[in-house]
Amino acid sequence: MRLNRHEYRSKVLGCWLGKNIGGTVGAPFEWKRQVNDISFYVQGDLNGRPLPNDDLDIQLLWLCAMEEKGLDVTSQRLADYWCRFVTPHWAEYGNAKVAMRHGLLPPLSGSVNNAFKHSCGAYIRSEIWACIAPGLPQVAASYAVRDAALDHGDGEGTHAEVFMAALESAAFVVSDLRALIDIALTYVPADSGVAAAVRTTLACHDAGKSWLETRDDILRHHRGRLADFWPVSDRDRALGFDTGVFGYDVPSNIALTLVGLLWGGEDFGQVMCIAVNCGEDTDCTAATAGSIWGIIHGAEAVPQKWIDPIGRGIATIVLNLGELWHLPKTVDELTDRTQRLARQMLIRHHAEHLHSDEPTDLGDLDPAALRCRDLDALTTPTRGPLFTFDFFSVQVLYGEGGPAIRDGQTKDLTVTIQNLWWVQTILNLRWYLPDTLHVAPARQGTLSFVANESAPKIVTFQLTAGELREGVTRAVLEITADSRPTVMLVPVMFTNGNFATSDP
Repeated sequence: MRLNRHEYRSKVLGCWLGKNIGGTVGAPFEWKRQVNDISFYVQGDLNGRPLPNDDLDIQLLWLCAMEEKGLDVTSQRLADYWCRFVTPHWAEYGNAKVAMRHGLLPPLSGSVNNAFKHSCGAYIRSEIWACIAPGLPQVAASYAVRDAALDHGDGEGTHAEVFMAALESAAFVVSDLRALIDIALTYVPADSGVAAAVRTTLACHDAGKSWLETRDDILRHHRGRLADFWPVSDRDRALGFDTGVFGYDVPSNIALTLVGLLWGGEDFGQVMCIAVNCGEDTDCTAATAGSIWGIIHGAEAVPQKWIDPIGRGIATIVLNLGELWHLPKTVDELTDRTQRLARQMLIRHHAEHLHSDEPTDLGDLDPAALRCRDLDALTTPTRGPLFTFDFFSVQVLYGEGGPAIRDGQTKDLTVTIQNLWWVQTILNLRWYLPDTLHVAPARQGTLSFVANESAPKIVTFQLTAGELREGVTRAVLEITADSRPTVMLVPVMFTNGNFATSDP
């Protein structure tokens, strides 16, 4: 398998062009539950500029984060960038920012008290991970998990970003859309809402239903509800589509993105218009459909008539630009900078053949080889804060009720330690606790790893709260290794749950 670097660049540029176009054409109809009827941009003269769109903004931030800090970005590192540069206070963006500033680490920042963890804010920023890991969907999906954990935690929003990142990464080397969907489905739980909505879409397509009939089936079985004040057409109200689970919006929108692609086929304009005409989160569905089409077909295939009205610039809307002076200004600059990161990523994963000077040759590729190899390991970061050190990883899992704790309450806390080096060692564990927390079975102890032992060590502690005096109570688990200078500090925090309702 081999991908020519010029073809790779064309696919990346096609991705960003499609993203800009779709976000602009869909923006006027965002979150209107109605059937639209467009055939082109409706804004009149756009003066050669795209509309600003959060679908692209946060990906620009992640690009800068990797350029500044390297490819080894963790959820915690992305959280720092988020709190500093992401401006919105609404929906999952705002919930996550408030939670992180309160001290909740990802994925808790996306899981706890977040009615929007099943919404659309994560899948719309999947392309950066696919573009820096072309033809490596397992790698792209692992980055998508770290990203989505910030504001969607263990929700459907995380499944949606993983699904799209895997599909888009595979699209660099597989052009058949049905094969790409089959690959992407292996990266999400089969019982997830995202998988169910995708299966509904495929069943309708196989049955020969129209895109409109399919759109109605999707809303009939998988719809959510963003807010009561968002408009619903008389037609959809008559069909009973004026109800839905609050915040449960991403399964239906993932499906509608695929409707645009499946029914639009080779016609870029049809892909854009069908995605927008389905209604719902139209800037997101059209933008993601445009990016996928652009990856599959390349920039040269994007019709010039769709590029001319908005040009090649990038407009931002949800970033604090005061210190982000180095953001890409055009899709061409974004493509060049994406390509530089991809070269590093491909070298790291011994996949330089996916950025080759030789002609593209994918003749020996079996799409089945791109399926998920370990779904359980992929989803591990959604279960609790994960800390990766040089030779060990440590994950903290909170018991029932999450990190909220009341006066006198005892909560279980499970610590899982994985030896990444497979050498024999003894680890010393020691708790540093405020006087309002007490731990059992002991404040300190040891764990022994034998040589070549890859199985994790799992220890469950019981922490009991005294009289809580602060909104957040912090503790630290110190882990050191005998005869080595290793010191690993694992932060643990509890929120004051004395006024918590039955829903923690």
